[in-house]
Amino acid sequence: MTDADPATPQGKVQGNAQRTVRRTVIVVGGGAAGLVAALGLSAAGASVTLIAPDRRPDPRTTALMDGSVNVLKTLGVWPRLEENAAALKVMRLIDGTRRLLRAPEVAFAAREMELDAFAWNVENLNLNAALDTAVTEAPIDRITAQLTHVVSRPDHVEVTLDDGRILHAALLAAADGRNSLVRRSLGIPVRARSYPQVAVTATLAHSRAHGDVSTEFHTETGPFTLVPLPGKRSSVVCVVDAAEAERLVGLDPEAFAGEMERRAHSILGSMRLESERGSFPLSAGTADRLSFGRVALLGEAAHVIPPIGAQGLNLGIRDGATLAELVADTLRADGDIGGAALAEAYERRRRADIETRSFAVDLFNRSLLTGIVPIHGLRGLALWLMQSTPSLRRAVMRQGIGPTRDVPRLVAGRPL
Repeated sequence: MTDADPATPQGKVQGNAQRTVRRTVIVVGGGAAGLVAALGLSAAGASVTLIAPDRRPDPRTTALMDGSVNVLKTLGVWPRLEENAAALKVMRLIDGTRRLLRAPEVAFAAREMELDAFAWNVENLNLNAALDTAVTEAPIDRITAQLTHVVSRPDHVEVTLDDGRILHAALLAAADGRNSLVRRSLGIPVRARSYPQVAVTATLAHSRAHGDVSTEFHTETGPFTLVPLPGKRSSVVCVVDAAEAERLVGLDPEAFAGEMERRAHSILGSMRLESERGSFPLSAGTADRLSFGRVALLGEAAHVIPPIGAQGLNLGIRDGATLAELVADTLRADGDIGGAALAEAYERRRRADIETRSFAVDLFNRSLLTGIVPIHGLRGLALWLMQSTPSLRRAVMRQGIGPTRDVPRLVAGRPL
């Protein structure tokens, strides 16, 4: 038994082990949200055990908003990742529909917000590698195992692993994905909805420079987005119906690249496929509770959002940053990091951010899919107002980047 692994065969916590448990957090999940949470909680002064089974390679990319980059900088991860990140300095929206009422083209420039960039796009393989290295160097006990059972008791949380070990902690941070075993074990319902859409993802090289401009074409089946990567490369997210997604994935590499070039109206020149293709049905959902006893839900265990507007992982990083801040403050006050006060504060501080962004993404996506002409007109009017009204455009940009109230210290670039 070690301080980071206060397990007993009988599943009881007594004596010295109880004192250790008071500062111990178990993080479940080896994706980016779980790794960031583990690093943040360790920086907060907690004794962290990370339960992270082997992870499958992820060919996707993530646009890290300015606040998420601040988190990575403060936790010492960003220097390992910066050279593999591409700045998104301009975000351009183009109505690519063939409908009667079409919206004007709108461009948002980071310089209007006095920012170097709205976000930095990184390949998930590089992001996860940088986070893995940081976890290895931190005082975090990483266990490669599967969680099989979890119980939240009045004075501790108890988890059972597939190798028979039983671990105890004051708090469990569950970042174990959209099919979270932790969430299901605790019986927390999810308000879920699915869309008649599939996102096809890939990385492509192209003959023209992207100029740090992210371009999003709005189509009748959803967005088609080109997001810069280092060099003359971009990641693509092509949202289509299920039949079209199956056709695109089945094309040979040259034909697929040609199809992406056509959909991009050749603005980046000729294209060449550089990665494996991914195909992900679109869905959304939010847990009815973000905390339960001594358990806090983070990332896709708490919320699932379609890959529109780069909100998903950025929300998950803010979950981890908020939880780490609450744990740091509670430890300074010699309080219970798994107690009701922390759980209630986490629920309160995260709920509005999650619900607001989930609603906005859902509304935008449905506005593209609907055939109701007045809604097309309203969407076009909203974009025209943003194009012609600088104050409104800046307000929208501020909200798109992240919350402006109750910003966690890590997100603001300040240490815990």
